[in-house]
Amino acid sequence: MAKNILLCCILAIACALAVASDPAPLQDFCVADLNSQVLVNGVACLDPKLVTADNFFLSGLDKPGNVSNPQGSAITPATVGQIPGLNTLGISLIRIDYAPWGVVSPHTHPRASEILVVIEGTLLVGFVTSNPDNKLITKVLQKGDVFVFPEGLIHFQQNVGYGNAFSFSGLSSQNPGVVLVPDTVFGSTPHIATDVLAKAFQVDKAIVDQIEAKF
Repeated sequence: MAKNILLCCILAIACALAVASDPAPLQDFCVADLNSQVLVNGVACLDPKLVTADNFFLSGLDKPGNVSNPQGSAITPATVGQIPGLNTLGISLIRIDYAPWGVVSPHTHPRASEILVVIEGTLLVGFVTSNPDNKLITKVLQKGDVFVFPEGLIHFQQNVGYGNAFSFSGLSSQNPGVVLVPDTVFGSTPHIATDVLAKAFQVDKAIVDQIEAKF
């Protein structure tokens, strides 16, 4: 009986370790062949004989993004699309720039948790827990502060200072994805039926039409 319990415990631990956001690598590296037409869960591997240091390298994250847009924010990614060597490694990085009072709209990363560090400025950040509680967990961060957003939960950032701000975020996926709530709900192609959104948000259809026109 004791052996059976021990075996079950070992299997449970093994299964827990096997669950990850991205497939675990089975070799030293699997540099993404971004030109490959092969469809796999991830990106097909480049021939190791063709791999160079540039496949693991990216420059330019020291340069601010263009924040002259309605949101007042800019995302500069360092995911598998920019660094092919990230393929199968389960990590990526982004730089976020914020104009004064700029925001990153409520959004989720369907394939990654996020850890954010403030490099400059003051940020209001937060995430909302899932149903039925829908609890808002929020905090004001200063330079050097770190905050974590759990995988799949809706979260946001806002620069609450009077100068520009920027942060870096590490994500637990080579390709974390992003689902922007306003863009998804009001800017889908084709649009979600107006009566569906009007009932969901408990507003008049004219208000839904007005919001959709902005996307």
